[in-house]
Amino acid sequence: MKYIDIHGHINFAEYDKDREDVIKRAKDSGVGIVIVGTNYDSSKKCIEIAEKYENVWAVVGMHPITNEATDGSIEDEVFNDEAFRELAKNPKVIAIGECGLDYYHSKPEDIGYQKEIFIKQIEIANSVNKPLMLHVRNGLGTNAYEQALVILKEHAKVRANFHFFAGSIGDMGAASKLGCSFSFTGVITFARNYDQLIETIPIDRLMSETDCPYVTPIPYRGKRNEPVYVIEVVKQIAKIRGEDQEIVATKLLKNAVSFFGLNI
Repeated sequence: MKYIDIHGHINFAEYDKDREDVIKRAKDSGVGIVIVGTNYDSSKKCIEIAEKYENVWAVVGMHPITNEATDGSIEDEVFNDEAFRELAKNPKVIAIGECGLDYYHSKPEDIGYQKEIFIKQIEIANSVNKPLMLHVRNGLGTNAYEQALVILKEHAKVRANFHFFAGSIGDMGAASKLGCSFSFTGVITFARNYDQLIETIPIDRLMSETDCPYVTPIPYRGKRNEPVYVIEVVKQIAKIRGEDQEIVATKLLKNAVSFFGLNI
């Protein structure tokens, strides 16, 4: 394995017709896959898929917005603490998430419940000693990163990664002090507002992801995203940092192996 996509959703329906082919393309290109749940059913499916393949692992948890497909209400699905604790014990589960705070798609009255289920998932991560996969997005005139860091500092005893990090340099510095890491998607191949972050973040805090099926990187824009395209993300990280691609690829893989405690 030479690369790893630490955050994607090949458990989603977009891959139902060719999921095995998607996984094979990744494996043939030296790409490991981490599939991330967004609610109970999708988390359970992550495990079912991961158990079939050596180069695939699962992350289980509840997204702060649990049902964006309908009216966006976070109470469309009640968080079942006991059920998620059982999923978290599975040996193929390497992290808890994606959990956190999403103020961009929320109403003010949703925030209390988001914080409640975020803390519950941190407690699960603590209990199984597995890291956190975070989803944090600003909105409502509020810095969600600052509030997430307050919660992490008070409750978390495990490491955390900010997936699809879009905070400020200041947010990055504050999160780094807590030992957090940061991952980036194919958006960095066509948007330049992430360059300064990628240049600034210490290489040992960086990881690569696709967030597939979303944000397909150049040169595949217009197509469904998939894990093998994480290679383009790694290429772009190396380009932005002005570093050798092979060295960057090796370091990002090493970071992921260490963060998740992978035995490869």
